Amino acid sequence: MENTILVAYDFSDVAMDAVAHAVFLSKKLNTGVTLLHIAKKADEVPEMEAQLQTEATKINEIYNVMPETVVREGTIFKTINEVAHEMECMMVVMGTHGMKGLQKLTGSWALKVIVGSKVPFLVVQAPPRPMADMKKVVFPVDFKSENKQKLKWAQFMSQFFDSKVFLFSATSKDGVVESRTKANLVFSKSFLEENRIDYELVLSPDTSVFSQEIIDFAEKQEADMIIIITTRDIAFHDYILAAHEQYMIANAAKIPVLVINPRTDLMRYGYGNFG
Repeated sequence: MENTILVAYDFSDVAMDAVAHAVFLSKKLNTGVTLLHIAKKADEVPEMEAQLQTEATKINEIYNVMPETVVREGTIFKTINEVAHEMECMMVVMGTHGMKGLQKLTGSWALKVIVGSKVPFLVVQAPPRPMADMKKVVFPVDFKSENKQKLKWAQFMSQFFDSKVFLFSATSKDGVVESRTKANLVFSKSFLEENRIDYELVLSPDTSVFSQEIIDFAEKQEADMIIIITTRDIAFHDYILAAHEQYMIANAAKIPVLVINPRTDLMRYGYGNFG
């Protein structure tokens, strides 16, 4: 593979955590790593380029991986995606500080950066756990129709990490699986079986909101990753009301979350829907 993994880098501790994840993935996936820093003003770019190159040298000393460096003037909400698409990056790794206290804004900011990107984002809050190897992947299943794109990424990860996929299904209060969710489960199981991917089906207990149940289950399993897909055409009020995606990406268990956006441009080829 010739693609690179892009790391949104702001010189913070959590950005260095993102680097650690990107380096781990790059060694498994045989890709490069590129650090991207967003400068607020054009006259800041030369100084930031020098600082970023110094950081890259430090990273090389720690991990024996020399990242490429890019500094662009812009905003995190547009420029990260522009660079990711321009460079045809495999994914973007981005750190977030969670959603505690005044940092609740951070979760919504991260979601605003992610929504609209054709490149998946891996959102992290801590360095990789010792011995973590993407062996356990939690794959939530509900009534949404866009899950084929998630399945493709579950397949991709399993090729390199021999992952086990936990299909975690939403249920109603009486333990019944809604018909659309059941159809998605049947398709998911068939896909995983056809591709010889190890999986386990787990029904949610329906004791709290589904997003919280996903996090609780992933934490209990000591999962290495959760794969989610964002709500199609997410609106501004969803950020204000705290869309469930931002709780997932800033989860208290600090489990990495691979976030994929629905690709409406793939609908004509059948990749946007289950049916």
